[in-house]
Amino acid sequence: MSITASIWLVIVAGFVAANLPFLNQRILAAGPLCHDGGSAGKALWIRLVELVVLYFLIGAFAMLLEGRAGQRSSQGWEFYAVTGTLFLTFAFPGFAYQYLLRKVSRAG
Repeated sequence: MSITASIWLVIVAGFVAANLPFLNQRILAAGPLCHDGGSAGKALWIRLVELVVLYFLIGAFAMLLEGRAGQRSSQGWEFYAVTGTLFLTFAFPGFAYQYLLRKVSRAG
């Protein structure tokens, strides 16, 4: 696999993973359904924990691809700050759908 294809694969996987907690009611999209006694489904804190777990899973996947392509580069805190912010930015469409658009459609 070329470097360019690996980069795009990580970006697409990151976008999908960032939106996954907001688009389903299962824990990490494979676990049991979350029922908190209400109709809301998963609590926000569960979704945020899932985001952190998925961030590290995508990071491990990216490191695997980087290792297969050649030598891994060491990263400083700046790298993790930028990729974490990018992951949160990727999660915005799912967040907007779950907490903004669905609320409007239920009210209307």
